Amino acid sequence: MQALGIFQRATPDQLWKLTRPSNRHDRLTRDNLLDLADHHLVRIESVQEDQRQVWVLTKRGHGEAKQLLEPKGIRVSVLRKQEYDPDTGQLLGTGYDDHAAAVTSAAAELHRAGIGHLLGFATEIGHRLGSSFVQRADLVVRAPEAGVPVLLVEVDRRTEDAHDLVAKLRRYWEWGRLLPKDADKHTVDLVRFRPDAIERLVDHDKRLWRRFYPPTGREGLVPVAFVFADTTEAKVDNAVAALEQDGRRYWAPRRYDSLYEKAITARDYRQAVPVVVTTLEQLTEHGAGAAVWRRLGRTGEQTLTDALDNPDGHNLYRAQEARADAADKQRRAAEREARRPVCTRCGRKFSDERWEEITVHRTAVRAGDKLVCGPCRADDVARQEAAAEADRLAATAPPEPGGDQEQGRGRAWFRRRL
Repeated sequence: MQALGIFQRATPDQLWKLTRPSNRHDRLTRDNLLDLADHHLVRIESVQEDQRQVWVLTKRGHGEAKQLLEPKGIRVSVLRKQEYDPDTGQLLGTGYDDHAAAVTSAAAELHRAGIGHLLGFATEIGHRLGSSFVQRADLVVRAPEAGVPVLLVEVDRRTEDAHDLVAKLRRYWEWGRLLPKDADKHTVDLVRFRPDAIERLVDHDKRLWRRFYPPTGREGLVPVAFVFADTTEAKVDNAVAALEQDGRRYWAPRRYDSLYEKAITARDYRQAVPVVVTTLEQLTEHGAGAAVWRRLGRTGEQTLTDALDNPDGHNLYRAQEARADAADKQRRAAEREARRPVCTRCGRKFSDERWEEITVHRTAVRAGDKLVCGPCRADDVARQEAAAEADRLAATAPPEPGGDQEQGRGRAWFRRRL
C-alpha cells in the first residue's frame, strides 16, 4: 500500500522489486495484492497487452496509505478514481502511462540493488525557480546508506528533444544557486551586485537547496541522473552528446585558481551538477548496482557511487597543492642557500644571524667587515676589545719607582748649587 501510495500505479513485478527484492519471484506479492483486494484496499485498473496487471489504490486504500505516509513526511500520490463514460459505461482513465511505468521501474531496480528504500523515494517533486517556474523531478532518491544521500532522476523515453534535457539540466543548476527567502540582507545584496559572489562567497550551507536535501558528501550541487527507456542506442548517444556539449557549463568542473597552475591537474567541482546517464534496459539486465552508469565528461561506465565520486577533485587538489608548496619551499631554500655569503678569511658559510646582520640596515652599520663570517667577526671584536683594554690599563698605570729617585737627586743638587 505504501508503494502504491508513492507511485500511484504499479505492476506486481514492480511492487515485488520495491517491497520484497530478496524474494526469488513475485508470487508472494501477487498473493498480498489479492488479499488487499478482498479488503477493498486495492484494485486492478487495467491489464496490458502483455498481460501485466496494473494495480492502484481504492478510495479506502488511499486513505489508509495517507495515514501511513503523511506522518513520515512523505507525499501521497493522487487517487486514481473509477470514472465511467456516461454513454458507453466504459471505465475511463485506464490508459497506462508508459513514462510513469518507467519511473516506477527505475525506482524498483534501484531498490532491488540496495540503493534506497521504499520510503526514501518520492515522485514529481517540484523545484521552484526565481521565475516561479517549477522544475519537477520524476524521482528523488535518498539512499545515504548506499553512499547516495540524494539523487534526482529524470526518466526519458526519448519523447523529449535533447535540448529540452539540456534546459532541465540548466534549471537544476540555477535552482542550486538560489538563496532562501530569509537569507540575510548582506548576502542578498552581495549576490545581487557581484555576479561571482554566489560561487566565491556563498557556501552551499547558505543556499536554498540545503533546506530540502542533505549534504551530498561530495563537491558540487545535487546530482542528476538521466535514465533513458524504450529507445535506441543511437538516440541515447545523440541525447548524451547534446548534454555533454550544450550543457557543459552546468556539469563540467573548472580549473583551480592556484599559484602552482602547472602542478595542479585536479578540477574544481564545487559549482557543477554531477550528471550520470544510463538506460532502464541496463538497469534491468545488470542491476543498478553494476557498472552501468556513465558520468558526463568521462569515458566508460562505473558503479553509481564511483561515477558520482570525484577522484580528481578537491582531495587531489589539496594533495597536489601541498606537494607543490613543499617543492616550491625546497626550491626557494636551495636558491637562498646558493646565495649565502662565504667568509673570505676562513671559507665558512655565513650563519643566518650573520647574514641578516650584514644586510639589515639597522645592524649593518655595526657589522664590521662584511666579508667575514660570524666567528671571524667575533675574533676581530675580541682583538679590538683586548687592544682597547690594554690601552686603558696603560693610561691608568702609576709611574715606576726608579724614575722618581733620579728626579729627586737632581732637584737636591740644584738646591745646593743655589
